[in-house]
Amino acid sequence: MHPNIHIPDAFIEQIRQIIPAHLDLDEFLAICKTPLRRSIRVNTLKISVDDFLARVADKDWTLTPVPWCDTGFWIEREDEDSVSLGNTAEHMAGLFYIQEASSMMPVTALLKDNDALDCVLDMASAPGSKTTQIACAMQNRGALVANELAASRIKVLHANLQRCGVYNAALTHFDGCVFGGWAPEAFDSILLDAPCSGEGAIRKDEDAMENWSLASVEDIASVQRDLIISGFQALKPGGVMVYSTCTLNLSENQKVCQHLKDTFGDAVAFESLADLFDGAEKALTEEGFLHVYPQIYDSEGFFVARIRKLAAVETPAVKKRKGKFPFSPASDKESQDIAKHFSADLDMHIPEGSDLWLRDKEVWLFPSQLRNLIDEIRFQRIGIKLAEQHKKGYRWQHEAIMTLAKGNESTAIAFTSEQAKEWFMGRDIRPENLSGQGEVIVTYRDYPIGLGKWVGNRIKNGLPRELVRDTNLFDI
Repeated sequence: MHPNIHIPDAFIEQIRQIIPAHLDLDEFLAICKTPLRRSIRVNTLKISVDDFLARVADKDWTLTPVPWCDTGFWIEREDEDSVSLGNTAEHMAGLFYIQEASSMMPVTALLKDNDALDCVLDMASAPGSKTTQIACAMQNRGALVANELAASRIKVLHANLQRCGVYNAALTHFDGCVFGGWAPEAFDSILLDAPCSGEGAIRKDEDAMENWSLASVEDIASVQRDLIISGFQALKPGGVMVYSTCTLNLSENQKVCQHLKDTFGDAVAFESLADLFDGAEKALTEEGFLHVYPQIYDSEGFFVARIRKLAAVETPAVKKRKGKFPFSPASDKESQDIAKHFSADLDMHIPEGSDLWLRDKEVWLFPSQLRNLIDEIRFQRIGIKLAEQHKKGYRWQHEAIMTLAKGNESTAIAFTSEQAKEWFMGRDIRPENLSGQGEVIVTYRDYPIGLGKWVGNRIKNGLPRELVRDTNLFDI
């Protein structure tokens, strides 16, 4: 980060007026000009924290626990200049997610003492850091609806869910303001990590303040007020919603929450986050919110509020034009045939809590918990594509392996480091003194990295083209 990075005078004056007495403005400005610490979160859908730490013990990584997330770590690496974190074998296998430490806080607030995870909504989810964090808590049970307004970010969101082994998610592509009318009081828990002015992100993005102005802050706050109203309307009575931003001003944070309270009165309860983790009181506001200035935890700036819905509220009446749903549920006979071939071909099984649906020759796995919403909401994508039917059976899909395989199946073949690197570069592999037939699960250091097919003594590469890498890959 350049020490002379531009910070607008109007922004400095705004912080001067609102910064708590126990914090120093000069210290705030100084830390805004220093690089942000890198951090990662272990993906417990695929590996436990203990097993992950054992796996990376041979690397020159120093991992320091993040106090508010028991799967989060700040990371320092000796090999940082040679291999990017995203090109490590562990990242490509979905064993961890690169996520800023402060951004782990909202999900921790949502999950604390919260068993209501049958149907969860992430209202602004791309690129998927918090969505996958919620998914870890759900352990692929129930249904997780991940919404994203920007069409360009849907593909990245889906890729991250797939890499991390999430198969109980459904993607929607809406302005989040529709949920209050389209799915009134339908969700047990909701995360609204709202689009914001990004004042807290200056340490990782030197252009974060490029287009900042007091007028733009007020424009964004207007959008946020509409979103929080819609989210609250979509929340079941008794449910919990977390509102968060990576910005620092009052207009986008405390005042948005107060707008919700002013709108729905006693139906809204703010729940204190004082005991969310050791040290939370350093960022606590009078209302019980967390207003995280970057110097408090040497992190990104953030705001987190936990809101309980105590009573039903009025929701808007809407006329839905959803269009025809192109899938049909598989019959019992079809489901049994698919499950039989899945077991025979790959030694894998259809998970509980999932339903099989068909579209033309495609076989899809949907979360069972989503049945009631299929007729209410237009989904961009649901669950995972399991297979394509053909004359001789089924052609299984890469995403089915990355989400469902464990790596200990009888059809799994372990690759060496060099073979794994060749695989990620899209090349076929010729294992020494080995041949076979049919499809195989390929693994590296015990974890699945894709699906191949025997052609004589060669395993044909089945890695989707968009996942192929060609430079700067891992060494071990």
